[in-house]
Amino acid sequence: MSDRTQVGIIGAGPAGMLLAVLLHRAGVSCVVFERRDREYVTSRARGATTEHRVVELLRRHGLAENLLATGAVEDAVEFRLGGRRYPVHYEPLAAGRSHYIYPQQFLVRDLIDLYLAEGGDLRFETPVAAIDDVTGAPRIVLADGRGELYCEVVAGCDGEYGVARAAVPAGALTCVDYQYDYAWLSVLAQAPPSSDCVINAMHESGACVHVRRTPTVSRFYLQCGRDETREHWPDERIWKEVRLRLTLDEPWTLHTGPITATGTVRMRSLVCSPMRYGSLFLVGDAAHIVPPVGGKGFNLALADAEELALGLIEQLRDGDRRRADSYSQQRLARIWRAQEFVHWMMDLVNTPGHGTSAAPFLHRVQAARLARLMDSPAYLAAFLEDYVGWW
Repeated sequence: MSDRTQVGIIGAGPAGMLLAVLLHRAGVSCVVFERRDREYVTSRARGATTEHRVVELLRRHGLAENLLATGAVEDAVEFRLGGRRYPVHYEPLAAGRSHYIYPQQFLVRDLIDLYLAEGGDLRFETPVAAIDDVTGAPRIVLADGRGELYCEVVAGCDGEYGVARAAVPAGALTCVDYQYDYAWLSVLAQAPPSSDCVINAMHESGACVHVRRTPTVSRFYLQCGRDETREHWPDERIWKEVRLRLTLDEPWTLHTGPITATGTVRMRSLVCSPMRYGSLFLVGDAAHIVPPVGGKGFNLALADAEELALGLIEQLRDGDRRRADSYSQQRLARIWRAQEFVHWMMDLVNTPGHGTSAAPFLHRVQAARLARLMDSPAYLAAFLEDYVGWW
């Protein structure tokens, strides 16, 4: 069986669903293919920090109702070092701007519900096997002989290991990456947040980041070795290290609870360019990866999706190709700025040179960087511009 549409979208994550909603509302026909079932897609826990620019993006398109009603407003961030707090309040430098904590799966659920209610075509449990002829008339081939879809444009929103990037011929993409010499153990716990803002703790044993997810769920990240796995981190060790790295020389309560999910994040950055080959556009993790510090990956993907949607609407509905043609150039400028900021944040938060003779020197440089952040209004303003995300 063969179908036809204007845009074939692979992946029903936040980028794929935002793109689908914006196209469908503008009268551009599209079909979304997702290899997982609906329950998995709307419940998988990912990032939660929604920066100011993306909140405004969603508000512009009338898609921020649930986020604004139930998301938690972030108006501060806290650093810890040597048993002391170093709070950073956004005001007055942020001029009323803030970001929200709204778990990614909640936004995906909102977008899926809206897209289907408005008559959108979303096919769960439908893996894509290949994409053919992306320089001519693209054809999405479904797995297990389940059919094919002819379209004018394909949007690859299926992540780093999806079929979209693999469909680009060898040599047509330039992918550059950076591997950090440590990893983060990601821990999701059924525990009320122990703070009303993100905590970034710097400790000689390694970084610890605490992020609230919901009133009953917290996320922790623990710096660890690149080769360490869950087997190296029984629950008792996790909570021992969280307590050690978040410790304060003042009263403070850490809320603990059952650990519901863990994973090892091998910290790396990646950018592939261009983000387009023929009629195939790469969106989100299919084109770029950033470590989770600062929560930029989720936000970059949504910004990609909006820019591509606006370009494709002008191209497919209005016959103007200029914005779609500049998609890669426009987005890469933003992506590289985010990469630079995340790289800076990684050096600020994580214990450098852990286990090497350089560690004492580098740890003191890290402390000096934090001191400068606290002492210099100009330095702090530049940090908040990127961290809160209003640039």
